[in-house]
Amino acid sequence: MEGDNSHVEMKLSSDMDDEVDANGGGENTNQHNHPYYPSKLNQRSPKTICGFVIGILFLFIIGYLIGYLSNRNTDKTEIKSNCPVFNEIAPVRAEAVYSLDWSDLRALLKKKLTTLNINTNLREFSSASHQAGSTGDEALANKIMGKFKTFGMSTWTDEHYVKIHEPGSSNNRVLFRGNVVETTEGYLAYSAIKTVQGAALYAHYGRAEDFRRLQDRNIDVNGKVVLVRAGLLSFAEKVGSLTHSYFKSSQVKVHLGTGDPYTPGFPSFNHTQFPPAQSSGLPSIPAQTITIKQATAIMSKLGGRTSPDGWSDGMLRDTMYSLGDEGDIITVEVNNVLIQKKIHNVFGVIKGYMDADRYIVIGAQRDAWGPGYARSTVGTSLLVELARTITDMIKNDGFKPKRSIVFASWSAGEFGSVGATEWLEGYLTSLNMKMFSYISLDEVISGFDSFKATASPLLYELLESTMKQVSSPVDATKSLHEQFAGSNWEKSVMEPMGLSHSAYPFQTFSGIPSISFRFTSSYPFGTIEDTDQTLERYTSYNTLKLAKTAGEVVGLVTLRLVHDHLLKLNVAKYTSVIRSYVSQIRSKSGRLPSTVTMQWLLSAQGSYDRAASALISAIRNSDLDDMEQCRIINNRIMRVEGSLLSPYVSPRESLFRHILLGSGSHTLAALVDHLEAIKGGHESADIDQFKNQFALATWTIQGCANALAGEVWDMDNEI
Repeated sequence: MEGDNSHVEMKLSSDMDDEVDANGGGENTNQHNHPYYPSKLNQRSPKTICGFVIGILFLFIIGYLIGYLSNRNTDKTEIKSNCPVFNEIAPVRAEAVYSLDWSDLRALLKKKLTTLNINTNLREFSSASHQAGSTGDEALANKIMGKFKTFGMSTWTDEHYVKIHEPGSSNNRVLFRGNVVETTEGYLAYSAIKTVQGAALYAHYGRAEDFRRLQDRNIDVNGKVVLVRAGLLSFAEKVGSLTHSYFKSSQVKVHLGTGDPYTPGFPSFNHTQFPPAQSSGLPSIPAQTITIKQATAIMSKLGGRTSPDGWSDGMLRDTMYSLGDEGDIITVEVNNVLIQKKIHNVFGVIKGYMDADRYIVIGAQRDAWGPGYARSTVGTSLLVELARTITDMIKNDGFKPKRSIVFASWSAGEFGSVGATEWLEGYLTSLNMKMFSYISLDEVISGFDSFKATASPLLYELLESTMKQVSSPVDATKSLHEQFAGSNWEKSVMEPMGLSHSAYPFQTFSGIPSISFRFTSSYPFGTIEDTDQTLERYTSYNTLKLAKTAGEVVGLVTLRLVHDHLLKLNVAKYTSVIRSYVSQIRSKSGRLPSTVTMQWLLSAQGSYDRAASALISAIRNSDLDDMEQCRIINNRIMRVEGSLLSPYVSPRESLFRHILLGSGSHTLAALVDHLEAIKGGHESADIDQFKNQFALATWTIQGCANALAGEVWDMDNEI
């Protein structure tokens, strides 16, 4: 400051240097008495300008490298949740996730899934006594939970209080002509508890065609005690029959449904306040298994007419079976006891790195009546080995699944998928929007005569391609497809899904694309002969090889569904299924009144065809590296199966609501049968009821087409 005047100078470093040089070697002289003229850029030396530019470039390059290296770091932190319920997991949103390519994954799975580990699991999980809700069942559940935790998986349990049957203090009995026949072993759960008496009638396997053959001979089945062979149908479908089984003793259920029949349509949680109810699938007549000794004693003494050709199986050597007459009186006493049991389902999850809230479930029954080696031990051992293998691939080999994998160990499967069905009922509203597939490991090995599978049509293509990638367990030069499929793989391998398949409630009750398969033969499931030695005999001592092959099939299907950007579910396959049913209905509709027209059903079929074609076209024209676009497409694919559940029937009355694969009057198969009844003039025919069911089925198909089309502005609704 100088009086009223002030002078402020701001100097750049380069200017200061110039000044220092100009002032004779940098002496600090007073500049206040001399005017200051700031230097300009064009007055700087070339050396200074060059240094300035190089500095800027250097900083830019350093920043670019830091950003590049940061983006290459693909390690994502797994979601941690304190809540044990998996459906509350929030999705992880990410632009992209680096993962191994498909050929690497296939090779890793084959290498890490070993017969040595499978054999160790078989020994560890084999148990002589592990009935549902028993201490043996609980011990196995704790072992499985411990394994999942050792693998670093998030775990939780699901608890239910269910009603099941057990033998009473008074043994069930069978009397023939007033005399007790041998010792009755085993029982049929959910049979009516009562004593009945009537004339014996042999009905082969108890199929509809078997009873038609009896009716063609003018044989009345009313009031008879019917004897049928085990096999071809589930015991529930033979309900009302005295079933003779060719093994020492057996225990199965005759409830024409799944889950706890005393809480139909809702879960059996503790203290649930629901009015008393029971499933419409419970039988009103008693049923009981008998041993081969009892069957021989009864069949050898039956009178009456000779049975039709093909109904004698050699049990009486070269003697033809008789059908029975009015003097062959059989008395059946069923004294089972209904009790309540607490059961636990056990879960472990490998969480996805992108869409963690979308998941596949791999499940296996844990309980069994008797040893249950093929029924439950093999499936449980494979479940644990697959969990170990995939977690190892994630920890040590860089595999990062895009979606989550849930491993489930079910209890009370022996009573009709009770544990699994109760879980589905408990979380029904969210599962078919988040769970995109289910794979069952139950009864996966029972022999080596054939390879059979049952699945949602959405999974047919994936199963076929997987069979081509897995080697045959007995001939490494051939694939599974070459070994078993032949020229027509669907005809050779695929079979209809029914009550005897544990995947059935997932598919037809919850609308989740499901699959189960098995190396099979005529095996004594549900008996005390279901042991490791028996299974080795039925597999020609190839149990471990078959188990590894089965594990590879499940593993490859699972990895494909969690690895690819788009779900490998082929929506076009349902086009042919719907068209087949529509063709059958159309061919039989000639007897219908003019007020019933095929126009709307044909229109709904066309809507689904166009929606499926439009989705395939959208996939072809989409950027599959755009994760958000893939998620939108996957959501449309996931809606298909659930949209085929009829919204017009009550789960209490018709648990299996799928109109194409389920059971009940709402299905397209029932419409075909109803048309046959109308054509034949049967008393059960009801035109008005048919018209109502016809309209509801038509709109269910149209609703599925609308869901597949996507947004409301993309829907093709001409009805």
